[in-house]
Amino acid sequence: MKTRNRHANKNVAYIGFDIIYGFLAFLIAMIADGGKHIDSIDYLLLYVCSITLIINFNHNKGMYDTTLFFYIDRWLRYLSRSFIGANLIVTVLAFIVGRCDVDLKFYIVFLVSEFILLLVSAFLTRWIIRRTRTYSARTLLVGKKSRYSNVLHFLEHNSMGVVVVGYLSETSECPDDGSEYLGTIDDLVNVVHQNSIDQVFFMQHRKNPVNFTEYVSLCLEMGLITRVIERPYDIKGVSSNSCSIGPYEAMTYHNVVMNAYSKAIKRGCDLLGSIFGIIISAIPMLIVAIAIKLDSKGPVIFKQERVGLNGRHFKMFKFRSMVADAEAQKKALEEQNKISGGFMFKMEDDPRITRVGKFIRKTSLDELPQFFNVLFGSMSLVGTRPPTVDEVEKYDTKHWRRLSIKPGITGMWQTSGRSEITDFEKVVALDKEYIDNWSVWLDIKILFKTVVQLFMRKKGAY
Repeated sequence: MKTRNRHANKNVAYIGFDIIYGFLAFLIAMIADGGKHIDSIDYLLLYVCSITLIINFNHNKGMYDTTLFFYIDRWLRYLSRSFIGANLIVTVLAFIVGRCDVDLKFYIVFLVSEFILLLVSAFLTRWIIRRTRTYSARTLLVGKKSRYSNVLHFLEHNSMGVVVVGYLSETSECPDDGSEYLGTIDDLVNVVHQNSIDQVFFMQHRKNPVNFTEYVSLCLEMGLITRVIERPYDIKGVSSNSCSIGPYEAMTYHNVVMNAYSKAIKRGCDLLGSIFGIIISAIPMLIVAIAIKLDSKGPVIFKQERVGLNGRHFKMFKFRSMVADAEAQKKALEEQNKISGGFMFKMEDDPRITRVGKFIRKTSLDELPQFFNVLFGSMSLVGTRPPTVDEVEKYDTKHWRRLSIKPGITGMWQTSGRSEITDFEKVVALDKEYIDNWSVWLDIKILFKTVVQLFMRKKGAY
């Protein structure tokens, strides 16, 4: 079993804000100096060396860990030490050893501004991030009611940025005493599905430990991040790392490769890729929109509710390629579905497709509006196929793991001969293979294969 994931509890946003605030201090010092040395490399090197050393000191003190408990005096002490230590080194190397030709007024203004702005970054920015819950992990706690309030208190005062949806009790003895109580541990699967849960905390007792192994494995099968407080489990083939939540020791288990750094890189690629895609496809999208409007009645854009990351619902955009009442006609065509088990719908010569629809489907032009889904954050350029709501209702527990990452415009299924795969279990296997082996290079490879298949019009092109 892998025992370490070095960046699992790091928040790259904290590092990014420190870099930005440090550079702002550099600009303030330049303005105060009249901008006389704006073209001097020595001045810029001072900022680069200073902020690099500060970040390194902060990193060693765990200040970028999301699990660090937020004591104001601790943060002030750590930051002051990092700032003083880093800039003592810079001062000695620059002015004593290197004889750096830097104006003293600039340097003093820079140091004062840098310290003040890093304090802003350490307190205000981190406070805002913790209070901004839009993209925070929806979290479920499992264990005794007596532990729930304590664990909740420490979760709310560290930098993990979680949204605690509620808790499940170990037994049926816990009464329904408010909206925070969601049922017993036997209701785990239903509660996870109904509340779009991203991670589960099992609150273990040292004196009277409960064997949560079965439920931990169940959560991992669904692709959820799973944390066990105080008592770790040895689960074969699953990565883990330890952290502290206030006074509690917690063990985190996961089987999704992406950590905070990976997610930030993937999201950055998605933003750049979606903006580039929208720009280069603007004229083709305009032409397609006009053709659809002239060909048949109905809206140009087809908005369909799909299921994304860990069960979140979103509206997926496509150019309308079917008649306006296509969804109403779907039930009558279910018997002709090529995908076994009814987990997905696909048929030959679908009568609902319009004349323009046949062309834009063949060329995949109908998918172009999904660049906006990627831009808004509900989808990724590469991921799993986004299922419909009625498809997900038929899922078994093992199928939910394909929802543990954002769905994509393209993916392994689409580039592996999607027209020839009619077994849904093979689709799930391809999705799991992608999740288990994700890398930036794999995304690039899938995007390249998608473009090649589109131009060669191979079977399987998305």
